[in-house]
Amino acid sequence: MSEPVDPTSFLFVTLDSCRFDTFVSADLPNLSEVGAVVRAHAPGNFTYSSHAAMFMGFTPGDATSDAPFVNPKVGKIFRVQSAQTFPDADAFAVLSGRNVLDGLGRLGFRRIGTGAAGWFDTSTLTGQALTCDFDDFWHPGNLYSLRRQVAWILDRIHDRGPVFAFLNVGETHAPYYFDGAPWSPDHNPCRPFGTSNDADESRRRQRACLEHADEVLAPLLDAFAGANTVVCADHGDAWGEDGLWEHGIHHETVLVVPLILRLQNRPRPSAIGPLAEEAARAPVRLLRKMQHRLHVRSIRPNR
Repeated sequence: MSEPVDPTSFLFVTLDSCRFDTFVSADLPNLSEVGAVVRAHAPGNFTYSSHAAMFMGFTPGDATSDAPFVNPKVGKIFRVQSAQTFPDADAFAVLSGRNVLDGLGRLGFRRIGTGAAGWFDTSTLTGQALTCDFDDFWHPGNLYSLRRQVAWILDRIHDRGPVFAFLNVGETHAPYYFDGAPWSPDHNPCRPFGTSNDADESRRRQRACLEHADEVLAPLLDAFAGANTVVCADHGDAWGEDGLWEHGIHHETVLVVPLILRLQNRPRPSAIGPLAEEAARAPVRLLRKMQHRLHVRSIRPNR
C-alpha cells in the first residue's frame, strides 16, 4: 500500500484520446474505485487545447447535470478568480493567479507533472507553454512509458505539504500501444485519411491499453485515496464515424469523454486569505454584497 499524501492534495489524470464508450466497456477495478463515470464533453478536441483549458479551470462536464463539479457551470473544481469577479459559491478550490497551477502554487502546493503526448515535450516552446508553471515536469519521450511515469510521481509526492500531481497517459492515444503489448507500435489503425484504418482493431487496442493503465495506476490512485482525484480524457477519437478518423475535429465521438471525480478535502482556507475564504463559504447574495462594498470603497476619495 502506498504512503498517503496530504489530504488536500490533487491527482489529475488525463487518459489521452480515450473514448467514453471505450471506458464503459473496459474492466477497470482500480479506476472504478475512484467514483462513478460521467459522460462529459471535453473543452477541446486535441491535446493542447483541452489541457490549456483545463489548466484554466475548464474541466470536462455534463451541461445537463445540476451537480457542481460535474457541471462546471454550476460549480467549478478549480475557479481562478480575477480582479473583476468573485468565485461561485459551489467552487471546490478558489484560486488567485494566472491559471490553476499558479493559483495552487500560491497556496503552497508543489506542482509536479509528467505528460506522454508530444505537446508536453519540455524541449519545445509549445511544450514549455503547457508545463512552465510546474515545479518539476518530465516528458518520457514516447507514448508508452506509464510505469516509469507512475514511479517518477511516487518518488516525488511525499517531500512536504500538499501536492498537485498531473499525469497524462499516452497508451490510450493512437497507435494504442503499451510496453509489452503483442502488437507493434509501428502499425497505427487510426490515421486521418489513412488507407488501412480499422475501427474494430482501434477499439480492441484502446480498451486493452486502458485496462493496462488501470493496473499500472493502482499504487498512485491508492496514494491519493484520502485526497482529491480527477480522472478524465482530454478528447476522444473518431473511428470512421461519418468518414472521420482520429481527433482535432469537432465530432461527437471526439468531444464525448469519461470523467471521474473524488473530491474530499478543499485546500486549506487559511492559505487562501480571509477575503477569499469568506467568499468561498458565502451564498451568492453575499458575494454580490461584498463586490459592491469593495467597488464603493475603491472609488471613495481619500480624506
